[in-house]
Amino acid sequence: MAGSGNDRVPTPSFNPWTAAYEYAVDAWQRGVLYADVLRQRGNQYHEHMAKRAPNVLSMEFELVLDGRELPRPVNYGLLRIKPPADVETDPIKRPFLVVDPRAGHGPGIGGFKPESEIGVAVRAGHPCYFATFLPQPMPEQTVEDVMMAEAHFLEKIIALHPDAEGKPVVVANCQAGWQIMMTAAIRPELFGPIIVAGAPLSYWAGWRGMNPMRYSGGLLGGSWLTAMTSDLGNGKFDGAWLVQNFENLNPANTLWSKQYNLYSKVDTEADRYLSFEKWWGGHVFLNGPEIQYIVDNLFVGNRLSTAGLVTSDGIRIDLRNIQSPIVVFCSKGDNITPPPQALGWIPDLYQNEAEVLAHGQTIVYAVHESIGHLGIFVSGSVARKEHQEFTSNIDMIDVLPPGIYEAEIVDKTPDTPNADLAFGNYVLSFEQRKLDDVRAIVDRKEEDDRRFAAVARISDINLGMYRSFMQPWLRAMVTPQSAEWSQRLHPLRLPYELISDRNPMIAPIAKVAEQVRENRQEVSSANPFLMAQEMFSNWVETSLNIWQEMRDSADERTFMSVYGSPLVQDLAGLGAKSGPPRKHPGVSPEHRRFMEERASELRSLVQEGGLRVAAIRMLLYVSGAEGGLDERSFALIRKMRAESDNAMTLQEFKDVTRDQALILTLDSDAAIQAMPRLLENSPAAAIRGTLRNMKHVLEAAEPLSPAARESLAEMERIFETAERRALKREQGNVTKLPEPSAPIMTLVEAAASVPAKKAVPHPEAAKSAAAELEAKAPAKRAAKVATKTAAKTDTKTDTKTAPKTAAKTATRTATKAADKTAAKPATTAATKAATKAATSSATKTAAPAKRAAKPAARQPAKVKSA
Repeated sequence: MAGSGNDRVPTPSFNPWTAAYEYAVDAWQRGVLYADVLRQRGNQYHEHMAKRAPNVLSMEFELVLDGRELPRPVNYGLLRIKPPADVETDPIKRPFLVVDPRAGHGPGIGGFKPESEIGVAVRAGHPCYFATFLPQPMPEQTVEDVMMAEAHFLEKIIALHPDAEGKPVVVANCQAGWQIMMTAAIRPELFGPIIVAGAPLSYWAGWRGMNPMRYSGGLLGGSWLTAMTSDLGNGKFDGAWLVQNFENLNPANTLWSKQYNLYSKVDTEADRYLSFEKWWGGHVFLNGPEIQYIVDNLFVGNRLSTAGLVTSDGIRIDLRNIQSPIVVFCSKGDNITPPPQALGWIPDLYQNEAEVLAHGQTIVYAVHESIGHLGIFVSGSVARKEHQEFTSNIDMIDVLPPGIYEAEIVDKTPDTPNADLAFGNYVLSFEQRKLDDVRAIVDRKEEDDRRFAAVARISDINLGMYRSFMQPWLRAMVTPQSAEWSQRLHPLRLPYELISDRNPMIAPIAKVAEQVRENRQEVSSANPFLMAQEMFSNWVETSLNIWQEMRDSADERTFMSVYGSPLVQDLAGLGAKSGPPRKHPGVSPEHRRFMEERASELRSLVQEGGLRVAAIRMLLYVSGAEGGLDERSFALIRKMRAESDNAMTLQEFKDVTRDQALILTLDSDAAIQAMPRLLENSPAAAIRGTLRNMKHVLEAAEPLSPAARESLAEMERIFETAERRALKREQGNVTKLPEPSAPIMTLVEAAASVPAKKAVPHPEAAKSAAAELEAKAPAKRAAKVATKTAAKTDTKTDTKTAPKTAAKTATRTATKAADKTAAKPATTAATKAATKAATSSATKTAAPAKRAAKPAARQPAKVKSA
């Protein structure tokens, strides 16, 4: 009955047979489409690897320099990225060079998407370049050869952009990060700011229970297995083995999640899957000596972060030599390069903040909370945030004073002060940090270092035994053909080889897949069998994750037990030495001498400069009290530079900023006391305008802290006092500021500068003095003759001339001073003191000449002094 309230909306009855049929059709169709995507992947692989220079760049490019034509040939090349039609390149902006990792995969991941490291720089108007590489290395190619090639690339870029305001910015990912850092350590003059993303630099570092990959070298017995793999490849190492290591880190993703994600979303996921697999499956090769150098010296030996590497030319690779700012970008979600490995080199090289300043190094680090290893340089969200902020503020990074900073990026909100001064949707700031802050992230343990040191020793032993007893036999059995087949049958490469149209059993899938797409019948998301499928997938993934945790835990316990054993460490030779297994690299005498000279030079600059220097010193003084810098403040400075007719160049501004920062570090009190001297000759209006502008710069960001506010008030008092003095000076009613520290004078100069009272001599005393002088006139004339005779005699001996000249000059100065003070010989105590001091000084100065000269030559000096 209508309106009775007993009506019920009929619910569709559940028919399990219908649901099962719909699910079965959908599952079969998904299976066909999934197989077809794998077939396309195989075809794509063969097509990609058949190219002369395969890469996955999404932008047009042209070859600028071929590394195979360099004096030390390498398989690298320099490409220039062509900007899109709607983007204009600014020739004044510094160029960017992006270097991709050669760690098993092919090149191009840094420009894989429009929203990438290269894409961000291109859109900002920077000239952009890309360092690519070929799948096969050049014969006899080494790590040092690649470093030299990268230096050649930078020289070429600098030559192509003579008007650029700054050296090239180098962005290096993963393996390319440590290689670029090594290049910058031996050729620091070529580099602008360096951004290393997900790059391991301290290989023993890591968090217990979270970073098991660092234990692989010890569990495999060292680097002998690397040598054997290269020998099986006839002198070449297959990069697929490196990719296999990455795959093993996350078995749930490798064995199930990645493939299931494609299967469950095959209608929409195919394009994204194929584009990524194009890069992931493009395995490349390394020469045997290349990979052996990397494993022995970096992965197992960990010699880079303690300046333990020396080139074949005898140059020590010390990261402290890098003069450009270094930006380290890492993530807590990265299981390949965790933050301890990305940042561990800082406490490895430096014992305190003073050493960082002494080497003039600027280090900026940013730690992401969750992004994975590939996401650091592939993720679009990371490109829109971190890479966008670093690129838009690269000039600010370049002029940061030496020290350690943490980059903090926050969202821009309607409440953000001066939000228009911040580029994009975020606000970037650099907060000063201590070395202890970095140590807290790295969490280094000395007992773990001893374990890894034992691994390094045992690795050398095992490698030596392999080379002596196994390598000759293995090399004799390996042929080029056997090496090629071992590479083609690699577990990661085999699916690409087999599942393609080259396999006659796979080719028919294409027609079946086409029919399926024409008659696609997707199952409802509410289908119970589909829901059961999702539950089963989650169970498989969870099970694999549990197995991974058990495996990693067992690996860690095994490593800690074996290499923590005192017996093993004694057998490795560690028991004979006390103290930490890795010593601090120390500082060379040449660097200490350089720093002493540099400190002396900086102290001489405390009172040098003018209004601009005073303004920069003020900014650094107040921002130092604030504890950080903000991009909004630098945006104002950049705006002022653009509006000024005689603005400093960026390099001049950087040099002055660094000098003033070090001056404040050396002696902040003296630097502040010298501020009036810097402002002394400036017009009042200029002083007033500079103070106003600097206050705007300092207050452009968040409100100042109490300490910074106090420092700003101190600067205001200094500037306002200088302005008042300038006004009086302009009105002609002020005396010049006294010299804060007069140079040290000799006794003669001090005596001659003493102001004497003008005395009126008594008439009788004047007559007596005149008579006395007249009586001594013949003696004076005789003395002059004797002096000339002695001078002629002394000219024959150079060692006698200088002392005599000094004696005559000093005596003459004292005589003139005495003649000015009074008309008779003894008028005031000051004159007597001056004459006595002059006589004593002249006598001591001329002592060597007196001993060598004849009595006739000594007499005039006495007469004249009297």
